[in-house]
Amino acid sequence: MKRLSSLFLVSLMSGATTLGAYKLFFENKSRDSIITSAPSSFSRTVGLSNEAVDFTAAAENAVHTVVHVKNVSVRTVYNPIMEYFYGYRGGQQQEQVGTGSGVIISEDGYIVTNNHVIKDATELEVTLNNNKSYKAKLIGTDSKMDIALLKIDADEKLPYSTFADSDQVKVGEWVLAVGNPYNLTSTVTAGIVSAKARNLDTNGIQSFIQTDAAVNPGNSGGALVNTRGELIGINTMISSPTGSYAGYSFAVPSNIARKIIEDIMEFGNVQRGILGVEGGELNSKVSKELGITDTEGFYVSKVTKNSGAEKAGLQEGDIIKKLDNQNINSFAELSGYINTKRPNDKVQVTFVRDGKTKVVPVTLVKKELFNTEFKGLELEDINASDKKKFRIDYGVRIKEVNSNNLKPYEDQLKGNIILKVDNVKANNVETIGKYLNNKDENQNVNIQMINRMGQIIQIII
Repeated sequence: MKRLSSLFLVSLMSGATTLGAYKLFFENKSRDSIITSAPSSFSRTVGLSNEAVDFTAAAENAVHTVVHVKNVSVRTVYNPIMEYFYGYRGGQQQEQVGTGSGVIISEDGYIVTNNHVIKDATELEVTLNNNKSYKAKLIGTDSKMDIALLKIDADEKLPYSTFADSDQVKVGEWVLAVGNPYNLTSTVTAGIVSAKARNLDTNGIQSFIQTDAAVNPGNSGGALVNTRGELIGINTMISSPTGSYAGYSFAVPSNIARKIIEDIMEFGNVQRGILGVEGGELNSKVSKELGITDTEGFYVSKVTKNSGAEKAGLQEGDIIKKLDNQNINSFAELSGYINTKRPNDKVQVTFVRDGKTKVVPVTLVKKELFNTEFKGLELEDINASDKKKFRIDYGVRIKEVNSNNLKPYEDQLKGNIILKVDNVKANNVETIGKYLNNKDENQNVNIQMINRMGQIIQIII
């Protein structure tokens, strides 16, 4: 009997142990995912805790700061049949309406959007998330970086987005894209930062934030925000074979957008500084061709004359590794960081020369003032008012005439806007400066320009 009692007690304890183990391991696993049953530190590491994936607060903040932008423009449509049979050359005016998004950045109604959203507009209208609409005034643009600043006069203080430091954004970080795709107002999509300093070779913007948050036509000019609802970028473009979202979207980093906006508000145009180096990023193939061992960094192939880089002692063959505390591995990273700076700002440049690491301070010089050192012409980029006044979308102005040979014609040349040099279109001072600097001093140049009276003239220097 005692033996039977002992067996019964052992069986009871074994059953309790088995039941307890089942309750502990199997029922808990059925209620919770494997990740949530892992230690809390692991949950925080992978960023999948309930708190980390809750976008509701960020979305609630962001939707009230993102607006719908309507662009009304007028174009002339010609009838080729009328022209052919009757010689009729008059066109018919047609109104076009384009839409996009914008982000309120101040309580008194300043709004940032993309330049391509408001391009050629004769009338701009902004609709807030509360459905109130206002006429908008264009304050300034930067077509090169595809940023524009608008202003509305609202009858109340407006909710606005605060800027985050886009240099601190991490690849893999959760983000939200907020905008008005296909006229669907207040649309929020989520994704992660897929890459930083993405160079798409768009003749201006060299340093995009890439995300996989869904962005479609109409999202342009909208907000890319972090999980705290802070602005880290202005959604600008997508990469797609169809014109609709296909997994890649790109935003202008908030640090670049903020600097452009502040320049427009303070100076009326964008103040760009240049480091004064030319070159390219390194990889195994390039390094092998150059006969060096470094495969990371920006290789300096040329130092611009009279630039801050030259004055600081940078030389051809140097490999730039850092600007201040930012690691530099590509041209996009270098240009992206410099685009957040102004002329006369100092940047600590860390570089490698002959295997030794050195650090020198470099003072940025003004990009708009580019002395071509050819025929003594000093040029600057034109601004938005010039484009509007002369109905052009490109050109460079003759700021100063420093050549003794041209001094007698200074009054006729100074202030004129160059459209073409030989057959090279004057998109900006950098393009024309490089072209002129590659010509011999003894060679003639054919220049097409608009004088201050608005007349197109042709001269040979």
